[in-house]
Amino acid sequence: MFMNNEKLKAVPKLRFPEFQNSEAWKEKEVGNVFNVTRGYVLSMSLIKDKWEKEMPYPVFSSQTKNNGLAGYYSDFLYKNAITWTTDGANAGDVKYRDGKFYCTNVCGVLINTDGYANSFVAELINLVSKRHVSYVGNPKLMNGVMSKIVVPFPSLKEQTKIAACLSSLDELITLQTQKIDHLKTHKKGLMQQLFPAEGKTTPKLRFPEFQDAGEWKKTKLGEKEISDFIKDRVALNQLDVKTYISTENLLPNYSGIKIATKLPPSGSFVQFKKKDILISNIRPYLKKVWQATINGNSSNDVIVIRAKTKVIDSFLVCILKNDNFIDYVMKNAKGTKMPRGDLSSIKKYSLFYPKKREQKKIADCLSSLDELIILQTQKINHLKTHKKGLMQQLFPATNEENR
Repeated sequence: MFMNNEKLKAVPKLRFPEFQNSEAWKEKEVGNVFNVTRGYVLSMSLIKDKWEKEMPYPVFSSQTKNNGLAGYYSDFLYKNAITWTTDGANAGDVKYRDGKFYCTNVCGVLINTDGYANSFVAELINLVSKRHVSYVGNPKLMNGVMSKIVVPFPSLKEQTKIAACLSSLDELITLQTQKIDHLKTHKKGLMQQLFPAEGKTTPKLRFPEFQDAGEWKKTKLGEKEISDFIKDRVALNQLDVKTYISTENLLPNYSGIKIATKLPPSGSFVQFKKKDILISNIRPYLKKVWQATINGNSSNDVIVIRAKTKVIDSFLVCILKNDNFIDYVMKNAKGTKMPRGDLSSIKKYSLFYPKKREQKKIADCLSSLDELIILQTQKINHLKTHKKGLMQQLFPATNEENR
């Protein structure tokens, strides 16, 4: 409750000079500002992955990747509107869509022709929308609930000023993200050159000192001179939250780990050592592969692999942090909703390896690219943190937040 039963005035901590003496932002229900509707069912077989002259309109679906961009279509439904994900794990995620677009039935749409449909208002609604998601069964944020959400709105002039500020940050984040994408594409292409192609025993590209080093040897991942699949068990009371790794805190897309916030109440656990390679055995397509920089313990759903005599660890991790390996694991995985890698087939994965000096040269080359990708990722995270802090200053607390 508020002091003297008065509502909190919606005034941000930080305001542009020309709005310092302006009135407080006015709280309104979303449904009183926007026409609240949603998209339509569209078969994914009808859309194209890339823009074409005949298929020029972006199609947005649930916010899973690429900011919800599912592909391109020949027709559009809406123009300059705000969308949100209505169903699924990303229910409540809100985005502004500039220009003409199509969206599927898992997208709610907010339409306003007076200028209120903009990137700033989308961010404003996104700050509170998650609180209104129903998590009974499949997460949902339906049109009726969205219509009743109350948010504070400034004047259109102030909206435009804030939107321009945030858009400049978004553009910078987008440019930095494109740099990461280019680095990853470059690395992927380089790996295709540095490792033998299917049916070949030598790579297309070789460092000068190894041009005449002969063919690479073919083997299986599970061969004893290549790797050990570690099963050193530990008890629950031996776990340390700072060094505990599960499928939850292994990050996707080979991005490393985050520190666990709590230990599990029970389970089976494996002891790993620094330089071991950890792979999430649940949903392998998420590419949760990490080379340990610490000694620690992992859940039983994490495969722990240790390089042996014929390959060095940094070379083996290059093989396992490879889409070819992930595709192989997925091809042989068990289950559909939550596929699990099949350990016996993983051990049969075919790989080639040269002598250790060449292994190290390749690993060092690819590791230098990984370091650039990590640095670029950190730069983007700093920008996102800066944007979040700025938004906390530019946006007022709502009465809803302070109840």
